Amino acid sequence: MLTIHTADLLIPGGGRTPLPGGAVLVEGRQLAAVEVYEELTAAHPTARVRRWPGVLTPGLVNPYGPELLEQAYHPDPREDLGSEPISGEALKSLGMTDARWGASARRGVQRMLAHGTVAVAGDLRRPAVADAVYRVGMTSEERFEDPPGPPTLDPLIGRSLAEAILFPLMPDMGIAATFTVFDVPDEAALTRRGAGTCVATVISGRLMYRRR
Repeated sequence: MLTIHTADLLIPGGGRTPLPGGAVLVEGRQLAAVEVYEELTAAHPTARVRRWPGVLTPGLVNPYGPELLEQAYHPDPREDLGSEPISGEALKSLGMTDARWGASARRGVQRMLAHGTVAVAGDLRRPAVADAVYRVGMTSEERFEDPPGPPTLDPLIGRSLAEAILFPLMPDMGIAATFTVFDVPDEAALTRRGAGTCVATVISGRLMYRRR
């Protein structure tokens, strides 16, 4: 099945020029083409079309994988523990089990997807946590040093878009159709407003997050 995803501006990454009215063609799990919308629809008139507001970019890597998923608890809304991750001394009192770590990681992964994250950096040592990451198609990337600053769900805090992307949108390289869309007019606005503006995250051709 062919699907075309289009936005007001497409930023392919890898030093390539942003493309106003750009679009990507997804064939199954693969990225088949990156062109302006009119050219793709003319070449593939039967393809399904998804239109998004804002900027379409490569998917992002969150550098705080272990810190956010194995050293913090993401509460279930029914627990009356608030909505922010719990860590430090407060975490020690929760009596965490493998099952609870897995449930926390699944909620944490959903929050990451809502920030355009398609991969995490750092070793994941809890099988239940790793399973929550891999089940949605995220990958775990090697990390050579601890990232600076406190852990954050926003991969763009303290980093440029070029530093945060997993890989550029380059169909000639045979890569997976993995990208995200932010409801902002351009890269400057994305840097200023952050990844919380995400409206959609696609991993290997699957729409894993869509803002309601």
